[in-house]
Amino acid sequence: MKRTFAERIALMNSMYGLPAHSTPTIPENVQDRLKKFKATLADEVNEIDDIVKLADDGASKEDVAVAIADLLGDVIVYCRSEALKYGIPLEQVLDLIMDSNESKLGADGKPIYDSNGKFLKGPNYWRPEPKIRELLDSASANT
Repeated sequence: MKRTFAERIALMNSMYGLPAHSTPTIPENVQDRLKKFKATLADEVNEIDDIVKLADDGASKEDVAVAIADLLGDVIVYCRSEALKYGIPLEQVLDLIMDSNESKLGADGKPIYDSNGKFLKGPNYWRPEPKIRELLDSASANT
């Protein structure tokens, strides 16, 4: 049976000796860890310049698509691995964020835009942070 993405990330973290927690955990060296994570993400984001150059140099659309897919995949792997280091149930957090994003729609279920085309929050919008706090508190309490 094929393992889920989350299971494969857990195996990767184990294989490379990276932390993996099943409940929310903030280490003593959180600042250092966050700085290192930021540097890793910055390296990945800087690869966008390489992809832009690839496109500017006339690379095929397929080659550009492969480079973009690799970039996005790497960012997602790094983020999922990082969430596991903190014991954050990322898939559940993403569900809450998507639910919040969907709450931004207008009462008619359609996006609301200002005169500049910026997407505005509808009357039923709710911030995800309180529900994320509840999720993490619940995950911590279940240990």
